[in-house]
Amino acid sequence: MTRMLIIGPPGSGKGTQAERISERIGVVAISTGDIFRRNVKEATPLGLEAKKFIDGGDFVPDDVTNRMVRDRLEQEDAVDGFLLDGYPRTADQVRELDDILAASGHSLDIVLQLTADDEELVSRLKRRAELDGRTDDTEEVIRHRLELYRGQTHAVVAEYDSRGMVTRVDGLGDIDEVTDRVMKSLAKVQ
Repeated sequence: MTRMLIIGPPGSGKGTQAERISERIGVVAISTGDIFRRNVKEATPLGLEAKKFIDGGDFVPDDVTNRMVRDRLEQEDAVDGFLLDGYPRTADQVRELDDILAASGHSLDIVLQLTADDEELVSRLKRRAELDGRTDDTEEVIRHRLELYRGQTHAVVAEYDSRGMVTRVDGLGDIDEVTDRVMKSLAKVQ
C-alpha cells in the first residue's frame, strides 16, 4: 500500500512518470491538472471556474482544489493507495491532505521530487503546446507558472523535507532513463 506524491515544476515529466510509476507499483495516478482540463473541456461549473485561473497561468484556488481532491481520494480505486500529481501545491493544501488522510487513519508515505532546468522546461512546454494545441502554454504563461511553482511549492517541499519524506530525481533525459532512476530511488526508501 503506497500513498505517494510526485512534485516538480511544470514540464518536468510528472504526468508521464506518474503513469509509469502507478503501473509498476499498482496504485492509481491522480492528476489534478487532468481533472481540471477535463472539466474545462466539458464546461462543467468547476471547469468554468478553473479556466479563469488556468488561462492566466495561475493555480486554481485551494478551496476548489481541496474539495475536488477530497472527493477523488474517497473513491474506491484510491482506498488502497494512490500517486498524487499536482497536489498539494501550498502549505494549506499540505494541512488539508494531512486531514483528509488522517480521517481514514492514513498518512502520506513518500514524496518524489523531479528536478529540471528552467530553460529546458520552457522548451519542453512550448513543444507540448504546439503538439497538443494547449492555450495555457505560451512562453509568458510558462515562465509565470514556473515562478508560481517556486514561490508556492517551496513551503510544501520544505515541510515534507522536515518529515524526511522527500526523494529527489533528475527529471531530464530519456523517459525510460528517468523512470529507471525513479524506480531505483523508490526502491531505496521503501
